[in-house]
Amino acid sequence: PAPLEIIEERTVGPDLGQDSINAGLIALAIGFTLVIIFMFIKYKIFGLIANLALIFNLFLLVGILTLFEATLTLPGIAGIILTVGMAVDANVLIFERIKEEMKTEKSNIYAFDMGYKKAQSAVLDANITTLISAIILFFLGSGPVKGFAVTLGFGIITTLFSAYFLARHLSSYYVMKNKDKNITI
Repeated sequence: PAPLEIIEERTVGPDLGQDSINAGLIALAIGFTLVIIFMFIKYKIFGLIANLALIFNLFLLVGILTLFEATLTLPGIAGIILTVGMAVDANVLIFERIKEEMKTEKSNIYAFDMGYKKAQSAVLDANITTLISAIILFFLGSGPVKGFAVTLGFGIITTLFSAYFLARHLSSYYVMKNKDKNITI
């Protein structure tokens, strides 16, 4: 065992703690807004679909955390911010794969179906490995680390649900409605 030497210890009052939480919420809002703008500019209508799924994902995550009466802490906010990043990553992987499929396929419907199927393994691998890390952090960590792990774990589950249920269904509806038109991503 290595010896433990305390170099610095701080105690913060409720005002300073609330300031940190407010700063975290502002960072979340700014990051979320920039992500929404980027997705809309990059993917047009499909970026809009991804943004709707992302907003749904956040509402679902906050709803689940509310059901479990979780307290919003700085590590919890960090977990939510990471969830936003992972949700966007899933949609980017899917949409880029669909772009590749549309170059070789004549059928928009088939290209979208294959794009989702071929991106699924990469999306699942990334999310499952992060979920495993969140589970390990939950069982081996203490208070704030457990809060981060819980938020991240539920965030990954809601991300997979919103990407492969909501975003896929909305995308499929759009593609089916415009199957004879030239669809660009």
